[in-house]
Amino acid sequence: MSYESEKINGTLVNYYYTCDREVWLIYHGIESDQEDDNITIGRQIENESYRRDVKQINFLNSKIDIVSKENEILTVSEVKKSSKNLIGTKMQLLYYLKILKEYGIEARGLIRVPTEKKKISVELTQDEENSLNEAIEKIKKLVHGKLPPAKIIHFCKKCAYSEFCWSDEPE
Repeated sequence: MSYESEKINGTLVNYYYTCDREVWLIYHGIESDQEDDNITIGRQIENESYRRDVKQINFLNSKIDIVSKENEILTVSEVKKSSKNLIGTKMQLLYYLKILKEYGIEARGLIRVPTEKKKISVELTQDEENSLNEAIEKIKKLVHGKLPPAKIIHFCKKCAYSEFCWSDEPE
């Protein structure tokens, strides 16, 4: 699979489980409000937590938050400020594990939520890989189509794209 030519990445996989419109905007290079409080808090948590680990590893079109080795096993981790919505994060990690596997690298995934002192293990099973492959195909169709309409979901309140989606259009 040509991940680089498609510009598919872990972030797109994660947000696919939250908002189609956000996936489309990210894919097309429309940047969210980087001064948004939630983004700032997330960056701060990521920067101040796990200081001894190797952070922000670029891999193909993705950035892996943390890469570490525990008992000779490579672990890729995503750091989140809350465990409220972890399905997208889990699928994001599964995406990283799938790509690494395709390159002959065996790894396991770990979701880290330092504010809650939680660590959640993620492993790539055949069923998970099949689900991920289906999601990737749907993401490809989504990003090559028209901008999805804005629709109100419970994540909108804390979304860094909210002004883009909900501001009045100019006359």
